[in-house]
Amino acid sequence: MEWKETARWIKFEEKVEKGGERWSKPHVATLSLHSLFELRTCIEKGTIMLDLEANTLPGVVEMITDSQIENGLLKADLKDKVMYTLLRKHRHQTKNLICALCSFVSSSLPSFIKIPPACVQLKNKFMKKLPRDAEASNVLVGEVDFLDTPFVAFVRLQQAVMLGALTEVPVPTRFLFILLGPKGKAKSYHEIGRAIATLMSDEVAKDREDLLAGIDEFLDEVIVLPPGEWDPAIRIEPPKSLPSSDKSTQMNGDTPHSGGHGGGGHAVGDELKRTGKFCGGLVLDVKRKAPFFFSDFYDALHIQSLSAILFIYLGTVTNAITFGGLLGDATENMQGVLESFLGTAVSGAIFCLLAGQPLIILSSTGPVLVFEKLLFNFSRDHDFDYLEFRLWIGLWSAFFCLVLVATDASFLVQYFTRFTEEGFSSLISFIFIYDAFKTMLKLAHYYPINSDYKINYVTHQFIKSLSRLNASWSSLSKKECLKYGGELVGKTCDFVPDITLMSFILFFGTYTCSMCLKKFKTSPFFPTTVRKLISDFAIVLAILIFCGVDALVGVDTPKLIVPSEFKPTSPNRGWFVPPFGGNPWWVYLAAALPALLVTILLFMDQQITAVIVNRKEHRLKKSAGYHLDLFWVAVLLAVCSFMGLPWYVAATVISIAHIDSLKMETETSAPGEQPKFLGVREQRVTGVFVFILTGLSVFMSPILKFIPMPVLYGVFLYMGVASLNGVQFMDRLKLLLMPAKHQPDLIYLRHVPLRKVHLFTFIQLLCLALLWILKSTVAAIVFPVMILALVAVRKALDLIFSQHDLSFLDDVIPEKDKKKKEDEKKKNKKKQGSIDSDMEDVSVLKKKKASNCFNVRIKNTLDLGIS
Repeated sequence: MEWKETARWIKFEEKVEKGGERWSKPHVATLSLHSLFELRTCIEKGTIMLDLEANTLPGVVEMITDSQIENGLLKADLKDKVMYTLLRKHRHQTKNLICALCSFVSSSLPSFIKIPPACVQLKNKFMKKLPRDAEASNVLVGEVDFLDTPFVAFVRLQQAVMLGALTEVPVPTRFLFILLGPKGKAKSYHEIGRAIATLMSDEVAKDREDLLAGIDEFLDEVIVLPPGEWDPAIRIEPPKSLPSSDKSTQMNGDTPHSGGHGGGGHAVGDELKRTGKFCGGLVLDVKRKAPFFFSDFYDALHIQSLSAILFIYLGTVTNAITFGGLLGDATENMQGVLESFLGTAVSGAIFCLLAGQPLIILSSTGPVLVFEKLLFNFSRDHDFDYLEFRLWIGLWSAFFCLVLVATDASFLVQYFTRFTEEGFSSLISFIFIYDAFKTMLKLAHYYPINSDYKINYVTHQFIKSLSRLNASWSSLSKKECLKYGGELVGKTCDFVPDITLMSFILFFGTYTCSMCLKKFKTSPFFPTTVRKLISDFAIVLAILIFCGVDALVGVDTPKLIVPSEFKPTSPNRGWFVPPFGGNPWWVYLAAALPALLVTILLFMDQQITAVIVNRKEHRLKKSAGYHLDLFWVAVLLAVCSFMGLPWYVAATVISIAHIDSLKMETETSAPGEQPKFLGVREQRVTGVFVFILTGLSVFMSPILKFIPMPVLYGVFLYMGVASLNGVQFMDRLKLLLMPAKHQPDLIYLRHVPLRKVHLFTFIQLLCLALLWILKSTVAAIVFPVMILALVAVRKALDLIFSQHDLSFLDDVIPEKDKKKKEDEKKKNKKKQGSIDSDMEDVSVLKKKKASNCFNVRIKNTLDLGIS
């Protein structure tokens, strides 16, 4: 006789398949209503022992049997038989040769001797699914021939203890449920065991009344499926997300209003409060960030950081080359690719090392390029020294930015709501997508498709027997024609393999491969560790794969060209711009006017990107540093102006990509449970290394020259598309094309009329279109002013929409959090009057684990079988 494990619960039910060779796929437990009522009867009539002081299984069993005898529920002469039955060895599904050997040894010893866990338990890969503080609830059910009435006991130990090899993994046991009954009702006993195991996922009780109340509450939540419309044999797949069942409420039983504040702005944290003191915000930022400075380095010790470095590095290098080339064309090489590389390396590395939010990636932007072009043309037309004029504009702008820092002007960030954030970030994402296709079309224009190619027009054979004098030119190959001094005539003579087609294959292939590999984490293939590793290195793997494809095919696609010499692009300039001597004295003062525009541009780009990076849904724990960030942007602006390097500010899309590449999820997800987002790996190392590698790229040109440009443009496309994920504006755009019956269950659709949702989306889309038109014209220089105008448009929406509607459509609280709070509020209202547990030291699987993934309890259901 032995106990055989038949099912287990971590988050969802897993059964031992009928063949007994494997565990089933995790599924939602479906219970019969009759089994719940029978369980209630067992709890009413059985033995309940709470806070039992025992540390061995024989001790627990003896105390249970003594209690049953004392209460007249068990005959004294049956005590030995019951104890003998309950102390039989346990056979688990994970048993192997070592476990079998340990079981053989234990079977030769008296049953009451405590056997330590088998060695295999300590190395069981199943332990990786459990957090360190996991506790077990064991359910033992079976039928025997010496009992006339059921033997029922529910036990809670005062301290969770190891009870030998009772569980398949070495975790301490806190709860025990025992049901032994007469022969003939094995299936009924098994269903009761499944019911209590499922119930233990939901409740912790203090006494018998609490247990009964828990069952009643569980019954209140049970959904009954008609037997004629559902096959109980069908296993329900675990849902992707579960409603939170957190019972914590206010004293009146209500949860706080989840709709957000009326104005839809940011909740004002300490980092956005105006101190009213000179540099007060900057000082507080330094004090907040200083304690985390050293942890910002050792927190990066993870393989995920390496994948983030490689991904962001390739994106940064591509952006530096593209921007440097455009800047060189606009300024007649007064600033070019090498200046772009050096400026990116210096500015980015210093910012990531010392700024308040090191996850922000600095880069040059489109409006800066437009300003540089207009400034160069103006300087050339008026015979001004371009670099000197630009130096004074940069110094004035740096001064204005420092004034903004000293006066705590960053508190204005609290007025950047979702409306402004999503309008700006969506625009930048669309620009990335548009530029990726635009560069590919330019490439197609430079390498045109050979539509006039006729294979019969080109000679492919060479007749060796022909003498040079008697040879017919038409019979010679192109190579031999040129060898004998001939001349190639006709379009098809210049035919080469189609570079454009191959480039587009690499472009779309890199994008598609990156998207697929990034989602590989949730695929059913390979172990969890392998899936996670592939997902982390998705973009790097995609680049390597299609670099290999390009090398195998051998088509001469355009490659990444990096400067190989460290010297200014133009021979007419050096690495230091003298501040005086090239322009009239009044130009130094007049430079303050265009500097105001540059200041607005930098302030808006920097702070909106910082707001997006510091969103609540990213769950950052090391605080923000808006004032400190702007301070270093101002300092670097002055440094770059003196060196004649491009100006740098926060890059929205690359910063979002940086955040996405560093997202952390739970490593101890239960079988069938989706990993939960924990936050972002906040550190400074990835950013610093990215920009150091960017600076060293000049010396890595022999390696980088093998990377095709279409592959990097595919990475650009991926970054643009990926940054749109989770943007509410994009979700609302999809609703415009969906019939109401097919629309998803979004929180704002529960509370806001659909016509108002569409109106809000249309206004946001109209603003986005106007910004796009503006940035595509010469008027792009006032682009930052128009971004600022979005704040005014948002305030005007108060006249069209109620505060209730705006709290759902334009709130910075993440959509998922708001929906979770809504579900909690409904459930808590329904549960008013229920008894809550005060056991803070004991975890509840399904409810507590929803809010804290490190509280889990294993449920084992074991049936008594004959070996």
